[in-house]
Amino acid sequence: MGDWTFDGDLSDLFKGYNYTDYNTVNPSAAAAPCKPDSLNINKYVVAVVYCLVFLLSLVGNSLVVLVISYNRQNRSVTDVYLLNLAIADLLFALTLPLWAVYRAHEWIFGTFMCKAVSVLQEVNFYSGILLLACISIDRFLAIVYATRAATEKRHWVKFVCLGIWVFSIALSLPILLFREAFWPPHSGMVCYERIGEENTAKWRVVLRILPQTFGFILPLLIMLFCYGVTVKTLFQTKNSQKQKAMKVILAVVLVFLVCWLPYNITLVVDTMMRTRAIAETCHRRNQIDAALSVTQILGFTHSCINPLIYAFIGQKFRNSFLKILVYHGLINKEFLSRYGRGSSFASTSGNTSTTL
Repeated sequence: MGDWTFDGDLSDLFKGYNYTDYNTVNPSAAAAPCKPDSLNINKYVVAVVYCLVFLLSLVGNSLVVLVISYNRQNRSVTDVYLLNLAIADLLFALTLPLWAVYRAHEWIFGTFMCKAVSVLQEVNFYSGILLLACISIDRFLAIVYATRAATEKRHWVKFVCLGIWVFSIALSLPILLFREAFWPPHSGMVCYERIGEENTAKWRVVLRILPQTFGFILPLLIMLFCYGVTVKTLFQTKNSQKQKAMKVILAVVLVFLVCWLPYNITLVVDTMMRTRAIAETCHRRNQIDAALSVTQILGFTHSCINPLIYAFIGQKFRNSFLKILVYHGLINKEFLSRYGRGSSFASTSGNTSTTL
């Protein structure tokens, strides 16, 4: 494969951010840049959406961390994973005001912050799906095999979570190495990858396909298998209490896929086009850029949704939160007995889940 032009190298490599004032040059055209199509998405509206997601995520995930941390004695293995998931969403939410300014104007925060917020986005995504994969394995072993060996592992679940964080950071290293803040031709400052002109196509394949394979496709296949068998087993046993708990987990997984799967599918198509597996034209480039822009917005909104799922579906989460308010005298016990419904479901490990 031949080398790309310099402008082409400044394009997104694997977690591409699309900006309306910065587009790639079609390598098949002599020197004529593709004219961007109007996406009909007001950049200020997108910035406002990011700020709203920031506020919702900050409040919601802080409550999740509070509730799970407060109930240390009743914390299940699944709760530990969900706690780490909330922390990941919370850390990513802190970057959204910066992305909002970027959407509305240009990147004004320098290379260090460019690398930092980009890495936080990557770590949030990879840790999210890896944690959900671990939850699926935990539920699979506990419900399908119903073995104590699958549930007596609270003492080392912390090491599993630590490994997930380390692996997520490792998958995000390309972003840390190559993302910079710089001025491209005829544009304001952007936060993009710069990898040079040598072996560009090969780097695109390595730096995008490998993280997606190990950080998205494999965990997704694990989740589909584990939850497929687990749900089948639950319906056969007809345990209504466990089925209610699984509804929360499945809702979390489904929302994650709805938010992030379109973005990753678009990235796969974009990679194929940038490596010339699919012929690139200005029309296709504009379509992919538009799809990346829209699906990225959808992916960013995911950070605030899980607390809403716990609040509206997870009865135990509501009860645990109300008990904290009663303990601190913010509401009376009569209110708790009136609005807090009892739930007898306990995790297979014998520890009552505070989230499910």
